[in-house]
Amino acid sequence: QVQLVESGGGLVQAGGSLRLSCAASVRFFSATVMGWYRQAPGKQRELVARLTSSGIVYHVDSVKGRFSITRDNAKSTVYLQMNSLKPEDTAVYYCNLRVGVTDYWGQGTQVTVSS
Repeated sequence: QVQLVESGGGLVQAGGSLRLSCAASVRFFSATVMGWYRQAPGKQRELVARLTSSGIVYHVDSVKGRFSITRDNAKSTVYLQMNSLKPEDTAVYYCNLRVGVTDYWGQGTQVTVSS
């Protein structure tokens, strides 16, 4: 059974930084596609960043230059470094693991950016 455990959310002032972590309990972590999504109140869940097993990176335009997704395969962990945070980044952030066509989700971690 796949489990994803997120940590690192919290309250930060605009311009500050946070680093989210997601530890996965899954075999062959290095072969998975890992991603971070977020969902703000009243909005749909959106993809923030994705990192494939071969190292292909995607960041949504609104976070380019501020957020960075990385992974440590030895620790089966994916990270989202978030710098220059803005109030509009406030949301629940979810870790996503994709194996083939199957998606697994973490429980979510709240990120709140005050102005």
